[in-house]
Amino acid sequence: MSGGSLLAHRDFRLLLLGQTTSQFGAQVSGVAIPLLAVLTLDASAFEVGLITAASTVAFAVIGLPAGAWLDRLPRRPVLVVSDLARALLLATIPLAAVTGVLTITQLVVVALVSGVCRVFFDVGYQAYVPSVIGRDRVLAGNSAMETMRASGQFVGPGLGGWLVAVAGAANVVLVQAVTFAVSAASIAAIRHREPAITRPAHRTSMRRDIREGLAFVLRHPALRAVAVASALSNLAFALASAVTFVFLARTLGLSPTVIGLVVAGGSVTVMAGAALTPWLARTVGSARIVWLSLLVTGPFTLLLPLAHPGWTAVAFTVAGMAAGELGQIVYAITSLSLRQRLCPDRLLGRVTATMRFLIMAAFPLGALAGGVLGDTLGLRPALWVCGVVVLLAPAPLVLALRRYRDVEDVPDHHHQPPAAA
Repeated sequence: MSGGSLLAHRDFRLLLLGQTTSQFGAQVSGVAIPLLAVLTLDASAFEVGLITAASTVAFAVIGLPAGAWLDRLPRRPVLVVSDLARALLLATIPLAAVTGVLTITQLVVVALVSGVCRVFFDVGYQAYVPSVIGRDRVLAGNSAMETMRASGQFVGPGLGGWLVAVAGAANVVLVQAVTFAVSAASIAAIRHREPAITRPAHRTSMRRDIREGLAFVLRHPALRAVAVASALSNLAFALASAVTFVFLARTLGLSPTVIGLVVAGGSVTVMAGAALTPWLARTVGSARIVWLSLLVTGPFTLLLPLAHPGWTAVAFTVAGMAAGELGQIVYAITSLSLRQRLCPDRLLGRVTATMRFLIMAAFPLGALAGGVLGDTLGLRPALWVCGVVVLLAPAPLVLALRRYRDVEDVPDHHHQPPAAA
């Protein structure tokens, strides 16, 4: 991609369109599916946790092989197929609801298979972006994409909660199916052609390829710290995901519309955070901001379990979610850009898959644990456990990156040999 503003380039605008629409749909259904389970199918906290776990368990099962496959294949066709498959899967939910056969089992199965598609999309997308916009512009590109996607996080939950009240939760899921189809069409329309894949002189085994990507991450102090911190953050999010909607609906007594507005209010800072990330990186340091983003905002997440019915329910929940979302969006952009800058092209798919595997492996366990904690200890104690995990997350980043101001100061490890066969 040539110089000039990223928004002046057609291919980058298509990336923005696809991700903005699909994220908007994801935020709408992110409210609709838990409410569908809780309000329509009378799901318990454990069952909500099971649905959440099913959506992410694929990262632990096929995450590493997916990275090795994607380093051998053109990535754009994989992205298009993944989006189309998810569109079809989600469309089965309103169809089952109309015919009266929708069950928790179907929600779990759809979440499970959609999770497999998500593995290939997420790994392929993060490896595909640098080839479209250039490695030297990944921070600006990731920031622009997250800013646009964050608009969906702001509008989506509030609209989703209102649509659930008006049209029913099952019908709202159809919105995300349509947005995945739009995303697939946008990516298919990109004119940029990926560089030819360099084949090794001697064909390597899948096991060796996986080991090479895993070894690169585990031997790189900065990437290893990002993996641990992200895993802890995701564990906390997974714990919360199993109980938050149940807590808001049953303990705080909020209606679906108010829940949607509360989640949307907490997401307002996502847009600001994504837009401000390049400025924060320049001012504070592109490496330093990676750990500061979590360290400063983490304590605010303790406001959620402090909320009680009444005005504090809305005020504390919005404040806690807003601070958490701000820290997470700045961290997500800067840590992803750090990885894309430090990783060589030939390993980018495998390193991305390794990071996603290490980060997401704890998610299904966390979701199930959150459901168990919610049903045994109670919803509020489960949220306190989540808050403690959030406070611990920045520790490995502080240890690994505290001496470096910018990403360029972080030593690379490209010279390390591949893992032994």
